[in-house]
Amino acid sequence: MIIVHHLNNSRSQRVLWLLEELGVAYEVKRYERDATTMLAPPELLAIHPLGKSPVIVDGDKTVAETGAIVDYVIETYAQGRLIPAAGTAERLRYTYWLHYAEGSAMTPLLLKLVFTALPTRAPGLLKGLVKVIASKAQTGFVDPQIKVHVDYWEAELARTAWFAGQDFTAVDIMMSFPLEAAAARAGATSRPNIKAFLKAIHARPAYRAALERGGPYDYAS
Repeated sequence: MIIVHHLNNSRSQRVLWLLEELGVAYEVKRYERDATTMLAPPELLAIHPLGKSPVIVDGDKTVAETGAIVDYVIETYAQGRLIPAAGTAERLRYTYWLHYAEGSAMTPLLLKLVFTALPTRAPGLLKGLVKVIASKAQTGFVDPQIKVHVDYWEAELARTAWFAGQDFTAVDIMMSFPLEAAAARAGATSRPNIKAFLKAIHARPAYRAALERGGPYDYAS
């Protein structure tokens, strides 16, 4: 049975969702972030040298990184489900979005998180200066970059119902986290196609079942 090493409010929620969509049996081992630093606990270092989640263990195999886990689960358990047929235009789009989700999409969103948190963690005498620098970094670079990506998602979802085409696939699960993060941090739900996508995924029974297994998840709204 697959063991999912699951961290609260993290990308690993997608792994639970994928397994629920496929009806694959799994066990959840839950970890909680440090309430002050929001970092993963040191116990995860015993599972993988980077000490981060998600990580799955399937027999003698340990797989880290969400995209790699999705690839492994689809190849091992999906039997052709949630992935377009090889050689099709949809399959090429599937591959693109699978890598884009953790590559291009998450970079500006992570920077947004970092620059938002910096002033609160700066030493007292430096808080004012750090706040000014962080604000300029966000308005001058981070926010414009996020807007470029949000515009891109909105346009793509206007073309097709889902990211790889007209059918729901595993890349919609991958793309859920960037879109949910952008909705929370950058007001992405003001875009009608993004709002409709989020409403559709949040209504899926497998998404709801994964929440029950994984515990509280701030983006599930």
